[in-house]
Amino acid sequence: MPYPFVLPTTSSFVFSSSFTCESHPSLPLNATTYRGVARDALKKHKRLPPSSRAADLSNVISSLTSYIPYLLAVDAGVSHQVIGTDVINVDVKAPPGIEWRPTLSGDLVPGKERNRTKITTLEHEIFFVISSLAVAYINTARSCLQPLYTTTEAFVGTQQRTVAISTATKHLLTAASLYDYLSGRSEQRPTEAPCVDIAPSTIRAMSCLALAEATLLAILKDDPYPAIVSQDRNKEDREWMYKAPDIPKVRAHLYARLALAASEHAAKAGSLFQSGGNGSSKITPGLIKYADDLRKSSKAKACRFFGIDAELGGQTGDGIGWLRAGLRELGVEVQEAKKGLSLSRFKKEFSEKREDKRITKDGAWGADGGKMEETRVLEMLDAKWNKMNDTMNTQLVPPPNQLLTQMPSGREIHTVPPFQVPQLARDVLMAMRLPPDREEDPGTFSSDDDQAGAMPPVGAYPGTEGDYSGGRSSYY
Repeated sequence: MPYPFVLPTTSSFVFSSSFTCESHPSLPLNATTYRGVARDALKKHKRLPPSSRAADLSNVISSLTSYIPYLLAVDAGVSHQVIGTDVINVDVKAPPGIEWRPTLSGDLVPGKERNRTKITTLEHEIFFVISSLAVAYINTARSCLQPLYTTTEAFVGTQQRTVAISTATKHLLTAASLYDYLSGRSEQRPTEAPCVDIAPSTIRAMSCLALAEATLLAILKDDPYPAIVSQDRNKEDREWMYKAPDIPKVRAHLYARLALAASEHAAKAGSLFQSGGNGSSKITPGLIKYADDLRKSSKAKACRFFGIDAELGGQTGDGIGWLRAGLRELGVEVQEAKKGLSLSRFKKEFSEKREDKRITKDGAWGADGGKMEETRVLEMLDAKWNKMNDTMNTQLVPPPNQLLTQMPSGREIHTVPPFQVPQLARDVLMAMRLPPDREEDPGTFSSDDDQAGAMPPVGAYPGTEGDYSGGRSSYY
């Protein structure tokens, strides 16, 4: 369900070229070393096929987490702040020149990467690094949820499903806490962002989006209907042969209010995304559409639970009305949903098969914000309750507009934990008071791609290397 984000990449950088530290002479060297490890991890992750990236996310998280304390130590030294009991004194020789390749800015042209963004302050480096860590946690949550939606592997049981959802929720709340830390930092140190990826509005929007997704997972943990629909579509499932699916009673009204809270968070995220700017300085349209789709699917989910609450109370007509309100929120016409063979039905089945292939290949699945999944559940309940109402109850179905005016406000379930700013241990700080054993060499921390310009072109006649253009660099 979380959006399929892409991790950014960065150029190499040597801290000693811009900073000197009299109190801890080895700090610039250690910061450069850990930054080089983080940079290589991001570059390697980008080059992996989509099916292999999930297993590599732990390496990205570990490398970024190890680099952050050194980066924050250099930043604290520039301001002559105290870390523990140590005072770090860092002098700026020259503004740093670091390049990052953003992943959320503007439209992505197929076959062409986004332009690199040059930053000249440590504050922007901190924002890029911590936001990259948050994206890695969001993608880890996606990888935890992927087995729940596949239709070509064995169906996930209740216990494994609960563990996967709990783990994904933990990662999403961690990402939200990272974005909240950056949001508070931007208020204390307001600076003009070099690109929309680390703009204050984008940071706040990403926090709202992560909180909305975590809230929906709190519902999914006890919501039996998506699992029933997924089990019915799973080709490897054989449980239907000997056991009917269990549909336990749910706290429908509570879940409806939680879904409304998620819808409010998604709406706020979409509004913040749209306020980012225009042209190349605006958020990619795919992410804006995802936030809007997540808002719609969350509100439709709330309608479904209000309908379940009404049906449990014997008001089947009101329940059907709530289901139709949810379908209308998703843009699905009830009349079209009842047709057997039609163009709209063919398009829907084609979209479902394409989404199943994305899930199987671990591609960009879930970019619709859960609209397709919620549509399946609403249509299943609508067909079931209509059959009951036509044969047994025969209750009047109220119009959706009449029911939507009765919606209460949302209710929060999660509290975003504060981000614990990592600090270097005292023994590490003491060790860095010694001068470095070696001087920093920019070539030591550069990748093989940085050296590609020195290699002769493949197939070039000896002595004619200078006649060949090096082409576009792809060093990150």
